[in-house]
Amino acid sequence: MTVPNAQDLVVLLAVAQSGRFTTAAESLGLNHTTVSRRIAALEKALGGRVVSRGSGGWELTDLGRRAADAAATVAEAVARLGDDDGALSGVVRMSATDGFSALIAAPAFARLRAANPRLRIEIITATRRASQTRTGLDFEVVVGEPQVHRAEAERLGTYVLGLYASRDYLAAHGTPGTLEEVMEHQLVYFIDSMLQVDSLDAPRRLLPSMRDALSSTNVFVHVEATRAGAGLGLLPCFMADRHADLVRLLPSGVAEELDYWLVVRADALRQPAVAAVVGALRHATAAMEPQLLGR
Repeated sequence: MTVPNAQDLVVLLAVAQSGRFTTAAESLGLNHTTVSRRIAALEKALGGRVVSRGSGGWELTDLGRRAADAAATVAEAVARLGDDDGALSGVVRMSATDGFSALIAAPAFARLRAANPRLRIEIITATRRASQTRTGLDFEVVVGEPQVHRAEAERLGTYVLGLYASRDYLAAHGTPGTLEEVMEHQLVYFIDSMLQVDSLDAPRRLLPSMRDALSSTNVFVHVEATRAGAGLGLLPCFMADRHADLVRLLPSGVAEELDYWLVVRADALRQPAVAAVVGALRHATAAMEPQLLGR
């Protein structure tokens, strides 16, 4: 093995963050051919493959992960040389569900960036199981305890799903007082055949005979459809309780507790920017506990 070129390591780090040569090229101001050539040169210097083609893009091999970790350490050290005020800088990319991203993550990150204007945060919204590769991501927030490899999983907090209806809907259709009466109405929730998260499918057992009225992969659609009177919505309390026109039904009978989990590699947490973003999420989630639990 020969000493790798520092520029090749920078290119590898960009590929690791995006999972794609084209995106890495754009972020570095290079072309796709140059990125490919740099990766090939790095593999020759290190004596092995640093990336391999995966279903979600280019993924780091074990050798590539070690090289990327070294590159990240160097990049952070160089960044600190230019930071007279000690502010954080760089790009942190995460994936989380729609509601968590909008109402917990986004405000927390806005506060963090107020003191760190050179910090960039990218949020990819998705309701899915934890990835086994996390290509292009620094960390994920998922619903339900994940089964992951080469990563750490940490429970961030618990939230409650409740059953809601709009005041206008109840005025027109009556207010159900029992679960049996609830079954006579139609449900607003996720598309059953497209739901990837087992924990989110579990609440349906509480309402086994309810027919779907309007379904979506996006929880904000659930909230707005319920507000518009499409049916009874099975909604996160911290989202539904923000709207005065929604009424929670049978709170003692329909109160499904679900957990948010953080999935992150240990090496990613060693990066100050990632550690700060994760810390902001922990604090924001804990601060919102009463709303998350529907209290």
